[in-house]
Amino acid sequence: MFILKTLARELILPPIPSLILTLLGAILIWRRQRFGWGVFVVGFTSLWLLCTPIVADRLSALAEGYPALNPDRPVNAQAVVVLGGGGERNHAPEYNGAIAEPIMLERLTLAVFLARHYSLPLAVSGAGPEATAMSETLSRNFAVAPRWIERNSRDTYENAQLSARILLPAGVKRIVLVTSSAHEWRAAHEFMAAGFDVVPAPAGVLGYREPGMFKFIPSAGALLRSHAAVYELIGEPMRRLQAALGVRERFDRSVRGAAPPAVPLPTTESPATQGPAAQSK
Repeated sequence: MFILKTLARELILPPIPSLILTLLGAILIWRRQRFGWGVFVVGFTSLWLLCTPIVADRLSALAEGYPALNPDRPVNAQAVVVLGGGGERNHAPEYNGAIAEPIMLERLTLAVFLARHYSLPLAVSGAGPEATAMSETLSRNFAVAPRWIERNSRDTYENAQLSARILLPAGVKRIVLVTSSAHEWRAAHEFMAAGFDVVPAPAGVLGYREPGMFKFIPSAGALLRSHAAVYELIGEPMRRLQAALGVRERFDRSVRGAAPPAVPLPTTESPATQGPAAQSK
C-alpha cells in the first residue's frame, strides 16, 4: 500500500502532470494539430506558472494552516517533536556521516531553538535513514542529543502513532510539533488523533523571497514550494477520508494492533480551535 501511495503521489504532483501534457501535446501535434497545440500549451503554461514565485507563494498561503509560533508565548509543553522529511544524505563525505538536507535542516534548526528556548527535551520521528540523519545532525552540528528517536515511521500517520507509543507511556502528552509550514496542519491533526495536545511550530513559514519582477521569473525553488503546497492541499482531504473510512488502521502493519487513539478535548492552544481560515482547508 505504501509503495502504491508513493507512486501515485509522484504521478499527480508537479511537475509530472505538466510534463506529461507537454510531451503528449508535442506528439499529438503531428496528427491532430489544433488539439495537440492546445494540450501542449496547457502543459507548458501550467509548468511555467508552477515555477513562478508568485504562484508558488499563493499555493503556499492556501496550504499553511498556522502562523509561526511566537517564542515569547508560553507553551507549557513537555517535549519538542520534530518530524523527518525533506531529504537526507546517508553518507556525506565532508562529515563522514549522515546529514540532513535543507528542508529537514530547517526543521531541525527550529526544533533546536525551541528546545533550548523552552528548556525541553527533543524527540525525532522518521524512517530509518531520516532518523539517523536527524540524530547525527543534531548531535554533531548543534550539540543536542535527542532523548527519544522513533525510526520506523513511513508517513505522517505513522509518525504520530509510533511516537505515541514512545512518548505517552513516558508521560509526554503536550508537545511542540515542528515540521514544515505547509505540512503542519495535517501533522498536527494526526498527532491530536494519536492522543497528543499539540502546539504547532511550523518551520519555513511563508515569506516573500523574490522582489519585484523576479516574482514572475520561474525558478527551481518556486517549483519545490509549489510541489509541497499541492501535496498538502491534496493530502489533507485524503487524511480526512482515510480517517473516516479507517483505511490506514486496517492496512498499516506498523500500527496494526495499537489501541484506538484518544482524541483530546480542544484547548485554547489546540489546532482544533484555530480560525475559520484554517478550518476551511
